[in-house]
Amino acid sequence: MRNYRIIAGLAAQALFVTSWLALPATTSAAETEDSAQINTLLAEAKTKALDLKRDSADMESFTRSNRGWEGYASKILTIKEHINDSGKLLTKLKNTEPTGAPWQQTAIDRIEPLLRELAANTEATIDHLNNNRAAVHFPEFKNFVKANYELASDLEELIRDFVSYGESKGKFQRLQDKLEVAK
Repeated sequence: MRNYRIIAGLAAQALFVTSWLALPATTSAAETEDSAQINTLLAEAKTKALDLKRDSADMESFTRSNRGWEGYASKILTIKEHINDSGKLLTKLKNTEPTGAPWQQTAIDRIEPLLRELAANTEATIDHLNNNRAAVHFPEFKNFVKANYELASDLEELIRDFVSYGESKGKFQRLQDKLEVAK
């Protein structure tokens, strides 16, 4: 009798686990549709983030030279334009977020705080440069510039990884579709 209860209990657990695993598979099919519009916007954001990273790297390289404040001012304005363009893309992404797959929604949610932090740091760098033009070779300003470069690098890497994931996921889905057609 005791063995029967153990076997019945295990069978009930197996049935529960099986039904629990099957349920997400049926509901996730509708949830996993990637938004082509979001993929396009993420690809654009990737390009902007790469431009931002390159310009931030250029500006960071200025800290190892005798460049004057004018060179920094020109580059930081270019960086600010990239951030503004990225902010416009983020607004488009946020507007289309509800139509995206869960991974796309996660991407948007992770990009937003990093871009906001980069924008705030860039504004602080601009303010510091405006108020301390003669101090561009001091450690405090160099730290602002280095932090900007690190944030731009992190943003570019994050977006690149999400775009790469989306491309790989799309390739996998196309392969699965071919196999289904071949059956």
